[in-house]
Formats: sequence, structure tokens, C-alpha cells
Amino acid sequence: MLSAIVGTTLPAAAQSGGASWYGSGHRTANGERFNPNGLTAAHRSLPFGTRVRVENRRTGRSVVVRINDRGPFVRGRIIDLSRGSARALGMGGTSYVSLQVLN
Repeated sequence: MLSAIVGTTLPAAAQSGGASWYGSGHRTANGERFNPNGLTAAHRSLPFGTRVRVENRRTGRSVVVRINDRGPFVRGRIIDLSRGSARALGMGGTSYVSLQVLN
């Protein structure tokens, strides 16, 4: 099912693709208050609480984020980062990233 959603046959632990960021919201899908400056992210299928290393393939910078929301809902993107996470990666708008599940 994941392959149909993200258009790839790779497991979530080895994904690469588009990333975007978002900076507004009141509650995340797991019920916690959204912190735009936190190191959190939205993923379509990874369990809440999963820690993922996200690497910006252009800059080589990486950050560890915690999955606490669902998304992105735009074709071709594999993760939505909080504004704080995107800033740590040196992202402007969208970027090409790779994901590595840590737990």
C-alpha cells in the first residue's frame, strides 16, 4: 500500500523524494499541539513517535525529526517538515531528501 501512495517500491526506511515544510496548525494528527519550531514532521504511514534522520541531498545537512502528523498530501512528496526542521536542513521551499528510520 505504501508503494501505491508514494509511487515507489522502497520501504519507508529507505525513501528519497520531495520534502516540503509547513509552519501553521493547531493540532497534529496524534493530538499534540503543533510547534512550528520543533523538530517534527508529517509522514503518510510511519507510526507516530518514529524518529527519522532526514538528509537534504543538496546541502548534505541532516536532522533527526519525530513523526507526529500525517501528510504530505501532495503527489511526489514523501515528508512534510515543521518550519524548525526545514530551517535546520537549510530548506527554502521544497527540497530533495533521503529518509532513514532510526527506531
